[in-house]
Amino acid sequence: MPEVTLAAEAGRQIGSSSTRRLRAQGMIPGVVYGHGSDPIPVAVGAREFQIAMSGEAGLNTLLSLEVGKGSYLTLAREIQRHPFRNVVTHVDFQIVRRDEVISAEIPINLVGEAIEVHHGDGVVDQQLFTLAIKAKPSDIPPSVDIDVSGLTIGGSLHVSDITVPGGVELESDPEATVVAGQPPRVQITEEEEAEAAGIAVEAAEEAPSQASDEPEPSEG
Repeated sequence: MPEVTLAAEAGRQIGSSSTRRLRAQGMIPGVVYGHGSDPIPVAVGAREFQIAMSGEAGLNTLLSLEVGKGSYLTLAREIQRHPFRNVVTHVDFQIVRRDEVISAEIPINLVGEAIEVHHGDGVVDQQLFTLAIKAKPSDIPPSVDIDVSGLTIGGSLHVSDITVPGGVELESDPEATVVAGQPPRVQITEEEEAEAAGIAVEAAEEAPSQASDEPEPSEG
């Protein structure tokens, strides 16, 4: 996996007011940590960070973080986003080594066409969208594929049906369902809805009259 160089400014001030000023200047506050080193507060350009993370590897992009005169091989982790504007507000950069095995999550792509499911008006229901793996940073694949061509209604494919590249170890449960072929969904027409509503109204109108027809209890 190729590395992307990203410049970072060290020595940023800690605090909400300083953080707001950084964001107003188009910067993202962050922290570099890992391998026993003291956490380093940093700031990176929001636009540069977005470009760096927009490649095929996505969140598993190897970042050569240039901090002052030093350089750290990192992965972006714990990315926080604004709840409404969907912009990155903070990011932690985890220091990694090229020879260490680390945990990661990668996207699962559905490939092929589930012909039998579609011919039966069924639904291809993807239930698992990411795969948990362990690998060296350079061996982390951008994504994995699972072929749904043989999927049938009532059938399913599991994590064990995914082929991963060499050097990659699965952490997800092999029996976890990735995708299932669901039967056609029942659609209620407007006429059926109206008929059901009419029956409910009639039942509600009859209930009081039935109650009034019951004989009153005799006295004494």
